[in-house]
Amino acid sequence: MINKILLAIFLLSTTLTLRAGEGMWLPQLLKALNEGEMQTMGMKLTAEQIYSVNQGSLKDAIVHFGGFCTSEVISDQGLLLTNHHCGYGQIQSHTSLENNYIKNGFWAKSLNEELANPGLFARFIVRIDDVTEAMLAGVTDQMSNKERQSQIDKNMAKLKENTKLGKFEDLMIRPFYHGNQYFSFTTVTYNDVRLVGAPPEMIGKFGADTDNWEWPRHTGDFSLFRIYAGPNNEPAEYNENNKPYNPKHFLPISLDGVEEGDFTLIFGFPGRTNQYLPGVAVEQLVETVNPARIAIRDAALKILDAEMRKDEKVKIQYASKFARVANYWKKWIGENQGLTSTNALTKKATLEKEFTKKLNTNLTLKGKYGDILPAFQDKYKALEPYVLSANYYNEIMGRNIEAMRIVSYMRRLVSSYEKSGDDGYEKYKGRILGRMDSFYKNYSPKIDKQVFARLTEMYGNADGAKEIAASMQNYLMGNGIRDYNQLADQVFAKSMVLDKTAVLAAINQNPAAALEKIKADPLYKFAVKISDTYQEKIEGRYREINGEIADLQRRYMAGLMEVFPDRRFWPDANSTMRVTYGKVQGYQPRDGITYNPLTTLDGVIEKYQPGDYEFDVPKKLLELNAARDYGEYATKDGKMPVCFLGSNHTTGGNSGSPAIDANGNLVGLNFDRVWEGTMSDINYDPSICRNIMVDARYILFIIDKYAGAGHLVKEMKLVHPRTDSSNNKSKKKMNKPVGAKKPQMQLKNESTEGTKQKVVPYRGGGR
Repeated sequence: MINKILLAIFLLSTTLTLRAGEGMWLPQLLKALNEGEMQTMGMKLTAEQIYSVNQGSLKDAIVHFGGFCTSEVISDQGLLLTNHHCGYGQIQSHTSLENNYIKNGFWAKSLNEELANPGLFARFIVRIDDVTEAMLAGVTDQMSNKERQSQIDKNMAKLKENTKLGKFEDLMIRPFYHGNQYFSFTTVTYNDVRLVGAPPEMIGKFGADTDNWEWPRHTGDFSLFRIYAGPNNEPAEYNENNKPYNPKHFLPISLDGVEEGDFTLIFGFPGRTNQYLPGVAVEQLVETVNPARIAIRDAALKILDAEMRKDEKVKIQYASKFARVANYWKKWIGENQGLTSTNALTKKATLEKEFTKKLNTNLTLKGKYGDILPAFQDKYKALEPYVLSANYYNEIMGRNIEAMRIVSYMRRLVSSYEKSGDDGYEKYKGRILGRMDSFYKNYSPKIDKQVFARLTEMYGNADGAKEIAASMQNYLMGNGIRDYNQLADQVFAKSMVLDKTAVLAAINQNPAAALEKIKADPLYKFAVKISDTYQEKIEGRYREINGEIADLQRRYMAGLMEVFPDRRFWPDANSTMRVTYGKVQGYQPRDGITYNPLTTLDGVIEKYQPGDYEFDVPKKLLELNAARDYGEYATKDGKMPVCFLGSNHTTGGNSGSPAIDANGNLVGLNFDRVWEGTMSDINYDPSICRNIMVDARYILFIIDKYAGAGHLVKEMKLVHPRTDSSNNKSKKKMNKPVGAKKPQMQLKNESTEGTKQKVVPYRGGGR
């Protein structure tokens, strides 16, 4: 069977060279694939200490935070560390003009002050297993893509039914290598996660959008949460009687920090990469897809930025939304530039030429894979008008015009009634009622109207997306509307969607009356018209071609691994647990420019612009810096470290991932990549691909000296791993198992894989 061949090829190739820092590796395979290489780079741990099923290991401190970020446990009381931008939605939800936690920060002084966050969860991975044989049982090469997927779906249902799980455990199954291999993830999820602390945005978002994806960086991008558990340390819904979670493992924090060349390990849940795309796909991305998406978001962001600068209330309402829209706008710009500057298309062409040459020397392989590259050319050419239309539709109708979210709720209400009558209507209405408050709390019809007018104009003039552009123009002409400003005036003046009271009054009527009101709404009618056109002319064919491309990509991945048995291939990221490793390392983005890998608080002061919403600095931080009052968190030369660079391969989803040193200690918090290297999702290049991390010492300094929240530092374990490390060759467990007594904060020596670590008692600081 193909999966056994591929696995054998993969294992045989592990001794071969791979570019340092490249790859997102499954932790349970580290011993077979990566342990030796990691140790030659300086790692002092064993693979068993990173991933173990039978005892506490690093994996037991790594948390999938809400399903969209990573976080890590940093105390035996379930304290979680993640990025400020990962916790931003929760921080914003607790913010008001009276209690502006975005502007001023938030620090719970006791457990009783920690704030609940309905819907936020913390998910742990219990174990990972190869289930390829069970998932591909009965699957043959002669099956169509639809038949293949149907068989896999049946196999998955059978596997889940027959798998014995413990109390509170769930099973998640994901494809790897584009469907050539499958792994299952046994998980446990905790649903009571509370906000503990967050710095003000002048620290947590310092540099904001100007510095996003940039180096040098000076952002204290962190926040603190806590996992709470019910009886017996088990998952439970929110209850005031819940207790802080007692973890299997938590990460000690190094006070020695990092130096250039130090080994770094990033552990987390990277979202999506596409490292094995054919050249024609990358070309379409660079020349067609990204330029369209960039232009749309650029137009929306200009409107939001202008309004946020005028009004503090609007700034609070739109801060999180602006950051969310701007994040990928800037990423796509950097991605295009990086793909161009690193000659990604030339590299793809060289690989494909070599692939074809190998096939031509082996008739068996040519018979299996010889049709793939020509087929890619045909399929991507057929896809182009549909992918452009789909991106216009999704960006404009699905993401950037906010009122469309309420319209989508209304469409589901109508659909639920038409399918299931009054019961279906009431059931779905119950689901959306709770979402109304959060939406309208942060909604400005005035701003949305401006965005609507500008983006629908772009939609109507979309070059290359003719079907969609024509439908927009036909709508205008059919309704006697001369331009898109008039369209915005007309639909926004009469739509109930803009007002929560009006929406609730409408949907709380009996279903028949509610549907009549909904269907008469001008914004609803407009959205239905455009959506129907998209579904009729675009969506079906777009999905069909994408399905054909996905099947080709699966075969291409298998072909690459079989044709090049002397190369090592790592599986693309798919939001599952991965390990990446590299070193603290600077880079040279352009001729004549070299970036050092470390920044300090001096750089914050250099960027300081009083009153500027991106580069203002809190008064107390200025005072602490002027007095050089850094406590025990400064470097030997008296500097306050802020951020550092690594060559670790990261992507979205790695936000909040711990940066772990050679001994298993936390040294930083991953939060970004450099702009020139954002193309690492598609073409990792060791010369410019760098991840950006907050130094753990800066995090401690802000918590302790700036916020006066020393009680939080006191529950952490602070260590000096460099102390006498060369004199101790013993091996001990890194942390206590569940149920062990809380370690006393006293000076003693503990070791992890041959390294003596001086455990530092908390000495206080604060105000």
